[in-house]
Amino acid sequence: MRTQTPLQCISPLDGRYISKVENLGEIFSEYGLIKYRIHVEVEWFIYLFNDLKLKGTKVLTQREQKDLRDLVEYFDVKSAERVKAIEKETNHDVKAVEYYMKENLKNGSLVNYLEFIHFACTSEDINNLAYALMIKEGLENEYIPVLSGVKFDLKALGKKYVDVSMLSRTHGQPASPTTVGKEFINFAARLDRQLKQLKKVEIFGKINGATGNYNAHYTSYPNIDWFKNNQKFVKNLGLKPNLYTTQIEPHDFYAELFDCMKRVNNIILDLDRDAWMYISYGFFKQKLKKGEVGSSTMPHKVNPIDFENSEGNVCLANALLEGMGSKLQVSRMQRDLSDSTVERNIGLCFGYSILAYKSTIKGLNKLEINKEKIKEDLDDNFAVLAEPIQTVMRRYKVEGAYEKLKGLTRGKKVTKAGLKKFLQKLDIPKAEIKRLEKLTPENYIGIAKELVSKFK
Repeated sequence: MRTQTPLQCISPLDGRYISKVENLGEIFSEYGLIKYRIHVEVEWFIYLFNDLKLKGTKVLTQREQKDLRDLVEYFDVKSAERVKAIEKETNHDVKAVEYYMKENLKNGSLVNYLEFIHFACTSEDINNLAYALMIKEGLENEYIPVLSGVKFDLKALGKKYVDVSMLSRTHGQPASPTTVGKEFINFAARLDRQLKQLKKVEIFGKINGATGNYNAHYTSYPNIDWFKNNQKFVKNLGLKPNLYTTQIEPHDFYAELFDCMKRVNNIILDLDRDAWMYISYGFFKQKLKKGEVGSSTMPHKVNPIDFENSEGNVCLANALLEGMGSKLQVSRMQRDLSDSTVERNIGLCFGYSILAYKSTIKGLNKLEINKEKIKEDLDDNFAVLAEPIQTVMRRYKVEGAYEKLKGLTRGKKVTKAGLKKFLQKLDIPKAEIKRLEKLTPENYIGIAKELVSKFK
C-alpha cells in the first residue's frame, strides 16, 4: 500500500512529528537528493563551458545559463517523478538524472552539446557533492539555528535565575550549594563550545573520476590542468576539495561531524535528565495547558514529557550517528556500494536530533521555579557547611579538622544551632568564627552569580 497520509508513514518523522521537521524534507529526501544532483550536474556543465572553455564547446549565453539553472530553480515533485520513471528503465539513479537533463534540453540551443552533461564524471562525483551540499544546507539552515535556540534559552534562564540559590546533588546526595542560574549556564557553555566545533568541521567534496586519478579527464583533454581546476569547482560550491580519494570521497568528515553531533546530543541528554530530576524534586513546576491530560488514570499528574521525548529521540539519533559514522569510513578497495543505502538515512540523524532539541526547548519554556521548595531544601541541609568550616580550620592548622566535621555531620541531622555551638569551641580567630556563623546554605554559593554574568 502506498503511503498517502502522515498516519500511514513508517517513520514518525514523516508522520507524527512532521510539523516539527518538515523543512528537512526539502533537503534530505530523495526529492532533495535528486535536486542536488541536478544542481551539481548543471554547475559542472557551465564550468566546463564558461570557465574551462573546453575545445568543442562554446561560451554559454546568460539565457543558456538561466535555462540550465532553471532545471534546479523550477524542480518540483512532478520533475522528481519523471526522474524516477527514467530510473525504472535505467536501473541507475544518477544516469536517470543525466537522461532527464538531456530530455529537457534537447529542443534548445544546447542540443549539440548534450554529451557534455556528466562529462568525465563517475556517479560518485555527483553523489558526494550532492550529499555534501545537503549536509551543508541542513547544518546552516536547520540544525545550527535550532541548537542555537537551545543555548539562547539556557542563557536566558541562567540570567533570570542568577540570584536563586539551590542545593547541589553529587552522587545524589546534598552537596555544596550553587544557583539555579549557574546550572543553566553550565549547559549553555557546553553547547557554545560544541557549536564552535561544528562550525569548524570541513565539508569535503571531490570530482576526480572513477578511482580518483582524473583518468578520463586527462585522456580527453590532456592540456587542461584538471587537478587545479577541479579543486576550484569544488570550492565554488562552497566545499573543501579532497585531493586524495578512491572512487568515493572517503567520508571521514562525516565521522567528524557525526561525532560532534553525538557530543551535542549527550549534552542535551544530560540536560534533559537533570531537568527531569529537578521537576521530580519539586524545584520546578510545569506550566499547565488547558485541556491537556497527564495520565489516562491519574488526573493529578503533570508529567515532564517534553524532556522524556527529547531523551528518546537523542537515543535514536545517537544510534544512527554512531552506526553511520563507523560504517561510512569503510569501503572495500576503491569502492563498494554499501555506503549508498546508509547515506540515504543522513536526514534521520538530523531529524531525530532537531526533534529532540525542539522538545527540550518546549520543556524549558514550560518550567516555573518553585522558590519555596528550593529554600526548604537548603534550610534542611546545614550539614553542607561542614566543607567551608573544616577548610577554614585547616587554614589555621587545626589538627584533624576534616575528621572533627565528619564526626559532627556524617549521616546525622545538623542544625544551625548545632553548628554555632561547634564553632564557639574552635581555637581560631573570633572574627573567623563570626564570619562562619553568618554562613547558610543559601549564601554559601562561592562566585556562582559572577560566573553567570561572565558568560557572554
